Amino acid sequence: MSDETNSTLLYGLEQRIPPLPAFFSALQHVLAGLVGIITPPLIIGATLGLGEWMPWLISMSLLASGIGTFLQSSRVWGVGAGMICMQGTSFAFLGVAIAGGMWVKGQGGTAQDVMAMLFGVNFVAALVPIIISRFIEPLKRIFTPIITGSVIALIGISLIKVSVNNWCGGVQAKDFGSMSNIGLGAGTLAAIVLLSCAKNRWLRLSSVVVGIALGCIAAALVGKFHFSGTGDTWFRLPALFPFGFQFNSAIFLPVALVSLVCILEAVGDLTANCLISHQPIDNSAFRSRLKGGILADGICCMIAAMLGAFPNTTFAQNNGVIQMTGVASRFVGRYIGVILILLGVFPPFGEILRQIPLPVLGGATMVMFGCVVAAGIRIITQNPLTRRDMLIVGLAFGFGMGVEAVPAFLAHFPPIIANLFGSAATCGGFVAIVLNLIIPQEKTVIANDARSNDDRAESL
Repeated sequence: MSDETNSTLLYGLEQRIPPLPAFFSALQHVLAGLVGIITPPLIIGATLGLGEWMPWLISMSLLASGIGTFLQSSRVWGVGAGMICMQGTSFAFLGVAIAGGMWVKGQGGTAQDVMAMLFGVNFVAALVPIIISRFIEPLKRIFTPIITGSVIALIGISLIKVSVNNWCGGVQAKDFGSMSNIGLGAGTLAAIVLLSCAKNRWLRLSSVVVGIALGCIAAALVGKFHFSGTGDTWFRLPALFPFGFQFNSAIFLPVALVSLVCILEAVGDLTANCLISHQPIDNSAFRSRLKGGILADGICCMIAAMLGAFPNTTFAQNNGVIQMTGVASRFVGRYIGVILILLGVFPPFGEILRQIPLPVLGGATMVMFGCVVAAGIRIITQNPLTRRDMLIVGLAFGFGMGVEAVPAFLAHFPPIIANLFGSAATCGGFVAIVLNLIIPQEKTVIANDARSNDDRAESL
């Protein structure tokens, strides 16, 4: 790989990185993804009345995410993408998990019955990405740059909505959108941008950590940061299927369908990761990474179910961190995995990070999520867009952003449809796939493809 190609990276994909900068880089990934990992179990637990088990759900979510992230970066026996692919609890399963839990409660089930059923179903549903990973080559027509780029851009746009809500103080905040909240987020964002533009590699490496630290100091000075202790439990020993194992086919079907949809999001995230890490996205090596990444997704979901955590997926947040810090070394992924595992088995550490003020996190993640959108656009525009491509991208963005902006659009559809296509990425991605399959290729494109095939044949 040329020096020019690597110029924006401080550490390339296969470059070893010293422990100290590796730790700082890993910590920034953890800070970017921490809220995303612990929020789904908080929402599901609160809705289903699992308050007693909430600390367990949070700890096991962090532990499962750490194991999955370590697998993804290590790529042992073809398992994993061999990149910094941070695993985290998926938001896509919120609707089906809550619906399944409510059904169990309606049958007279206890909180433990609810979790035994949900984790049993999730364990079996994890077979979906594992099986699909074996058929990546035949499915390559679906995973075109137009489709994957649209999906990753829509994921980034959805994440920006989360970032803005946090920046304003959180949806439940009484002072939502106050000038103090806006100021804290803006100050954090400005610090990260300035540090990430610095020529000094240490400043760039630690831009997110330093920016968040400065934001926390500012929050404490204005009375927005109150440290409330670390809890009573210092160590949490994991157990396999701690609530037992139950299964119901009626609950399984929607969970399996959501697992199928999540594969499309994972492909978008992995494609963006390859692009940002300066890896090809159109050859057999790329498809091998996709195969390993989706396989690791499935295995990680199985591990999560066994530990008592909800399904995991590849996060898009870390793509923004890679772009900001210039560190693509896959060995950082192992550090991320170890940190998350420690946060899972030693709850006080995670509790400290969880208390970072939301406006500070919102300002910090705005930078990263914006980079995710930019990565998606870069994938879409790597080749000149034809009229057909413009139509596919336009409708994918139209439908995706439409259901995100007006959720009531799907209000009168069956609940399973609303759950599957209620997010920008899944709805827009589905529209892009359908249009790509039914709209015929333009003649000039077909002719160019044939000419390039002839040229390759002559060169052989």
